Amino acid sequence: MRPYVANKYKNTKVSIDGQSFDSVKEAQRYSELKLLEKAGGISGLECQKKFVLIPSQKDPETRKVVERECAYIADFVYLRDGKLIVEDTKGFRTKEYIIKRKLMLFVHGIRIQEV
Repeated sequence: MRPYVANKYKNTKVSIDGQSFDSVKEAQRYSELKLLEKAGGISGLECQKKFVLIPSQKDPETRKVVERECAYIADFVYLRDGKLIVEDTKGFRTKEYIIKRKLMLFVHGIRIQEV
């Protein structure tokens, strides 16, 4: 049996509709977005959508991966008034997240909305 390890950011994992969320705040936002989608305010709601920021790097001779890809996983992605919205439910902004947020804007032209 694995010993209990406290979450680094004191989040509690939550499950709704068979989906697992990293925090209560993220699960609540999902519920809100599901209601908005049902009411027709948004469409195409997706959870945990991956955006590649830097593709994997391979050695030209051996074709072996020498650097793995760098990707951002969005909490929620949906369309509102025909515009793509990428949302992240943040409790704490890590240095890694800040860099990925900047890369999302630079590489994909998408500004992440923080909730």
